[in-house]
Amino acid sequence: MIASRKVIRPPRRIPWLVLAALAYAVAQLTLVVPHLGLGWDETVYLSQVDPHRPAAYFSAPRSRGISLLAAPVLAVTDSTTVLRVVLALLSAAALYAAYRVWQPMLGPGRTALAALLFAGLWTTLLYGPQAMPNLWVALSAVAAVGCFLRAAHPPAGRRTLLGLGAMVAAATCFRFSDGVWLALPLLAACAIVPAWRRPAPALAVVGGFAVGGAEWIAEAYVRWGGVGARLRLSSITEGGMGARWAGGMAWRSLNGPLLCRPCHVPLTHPELTLWWLALPALALIACVLAWRARRDAVILLPIACAATLSIPYLLLIGYSAPRFLLPVYALLSPPLATLAAHSAHAIRPPRTRALAAGLAAALLALHLSAQYKVLDRNTATARATAARYRTAAHDLRRLGLTPPCLVSGTHAPPIGYDAGCASANVGGNNRNTTAQALLHRAAREPAAILARAHSGPPRYARTWTPHPLPGAGLTAYTPPH
Repeated sequence: MIASRKVIRPPRRIPWLVLAALAYAVAQLTLVVPHLGLGWDETVYLSQVDPHRPAAYFSAPRSRGISLLAAPVLAVTDSTTVLRVVLALLSAAALYAAYRVWQPMLGPGRTALAALLFAGLWTTLLYGPQAMPNLWVALSAVAAVGCFLRAAHPPAGRRTLLGLGAMVAAATCFRFSDGVWLALPLLAACAIVPAWRRPAPALAVVGGFAVGGAEWIAEAYVRWGGVGARLRLSSITEGGMGARWAGGMAWRSLNGPLLCRPCHVPLTHPELTLWWLALPALALIACVLAWRARRDAVILLPIACAATLSIPYLLLIGYSAPRFLLPVYALLSPPLATLAAHSAHAIRPPRTRALAAGLAAALLALHLSAQYKVLDRNTATARATAARYRTAAHDLRRLGLTPPCLVSGTHAPPIGYDAGCASANVGGNNRNTTAQALLHRAAREPAAILARAHSGPPRYARTWTPHPLPGAGLTAYTPPH
């Protein structure tokens, strides 16, 4: 008789990263998707590929990556809810894929913690289901730096090099300027670090940037006469790019408003910004520990890329928005997760380690609850703003503005999008027509000029008929005929 042998199987590891991505998807679907209408910038991006609405003016600083991402959904349906659900699921899958690149270098636990630190931020949750480029730049940058670290050490597989090029291309396609600030430290690392002086990673970065920026560069020549002209116009649109300290504005607007321009808001709830103030100190400590442990590449490179990506938003522009620094937070999460794990391992007595782990878990829970509080407030603000746009669009339809039609003036792009009308402006950052051209077009199709209540119409529409839009705080002026 042959004795039966019991097969001992190793215990299955908990897929922590998968759980973090699933939690991110569930949080978006429950906390954000049911309550969010379309914002101003979203309507601009979506109108470029929406087959049912005219395209709004696409200003010089913008890139078309997020429009391309949303195009397949808009080709099938114009439902905002469907778009939100698809983007929420895609962003959760992208979170998993981006941080999965880091797992061979950090290990499963640290990688999942890094993903959780980033996914738990209110900005990451709010912009996951939105058609906005900043989150997608962040995830592309995390994946690109991870692929670079894996590709810089021979023998690097072709798949890793292709992934590096694809992620740099994606970041550049979503936002051209961010692609520049991402590529610069990667190429500098190839030139400075002797072990990384290999042509393959550098060529992957350059090739990815060229592919991702090709459309932006081509459009610069077609619409503005060259890259230099588009960059100059981009600077004007941003309020004049130049050396200035914008860190104070970024701090004051950390918990909202969603766009701080002009940024004169006071700091609210400073206790909820302590994590942000601690980031530079924690990053510096991570660098010191990594240098001592001779794991400096995995820590220093993402911190260097985070620093360069923060330059335009902390040192060059005169306004701020919480979403601008999403790529910075994403790139800092792997070093911070490594720092947390290193701190836990440095505690020797088991009882003390258990106490420290409990304290860290309590702090993380407190941080996440604070992020939820800020998320709830800003989601309500965004919902109210989108509701005012929809109310104004409904009132314009009552006034007879049905496609083809034209909306100009205050909040013209989002209100025009909701009404199914084209939008145009004769001044401001979205100037794309003249008063004479606008009047000529208004003579041929239904038109309305929007102005804030009691501010009066522009001079070229002084004879137009006013129609108060109380739900939006605006007045619509229509031609006398």
